[in-house]
Amino acid sequence: MLSKRTFFAVGVLSVLAILALSTSRTANAAGDDSGIGEKWAAAWNSHDPDKMLPLFTDDISYEDVAYSAVSHNHAELRKFAAEEFESIPDLNLKVERSVFHNGHGTVEWTFSGTDKGVYKTGKKFTVRGVSVVDVRDGKISRCLDYYDTGTIMRQLGQLPEGK
Repeated sequence: MLSKRTFFAVGVLSVLAILALSTSRTANAAGDDSGIGEKWAAAWNSHDPDKMLPLFTDDISYEDVAYSAVSHNHAELRKFAAEEFESIPDLNLKVERSVFHNGHGTVEWTFSGTDKGVYKTGKKFTVRGVSVVDVRDGKISRCLDYYDTGTIMRQLGQLPEGK
């Protein structure tokens, strides 16, 4: 006969084993989202809309919240990206932190480049931001980019420097 202590230990180990199996199944069902933030930044840093699109689902909802630009599919996202690459030819995204779990996550980033087409100043800028991302079947299905346009505008001389 098992002692109470042994019975308790076996019970705890059984529960832990069940939790481990269910967590593993959940992660596998949701897909492995590790590295999605880095893949997202690499897609933008490719400066090629056609290299970006395979990372996104066909029904992507991509929103640049700061400029109220929403893309609802590959064609719209391709057009948006091409405009960004033309306006900021040296566009660079650096991932500061990327966290994903069960198909949802955030990417903290630094975005820099030279304004050639938005305000046409020819000046460089750097801004921090965050993207809220949903992943389905290993691809980004929804992405919302948040950043402060005032920071960019001050660096480009479009707004007075803050105190």
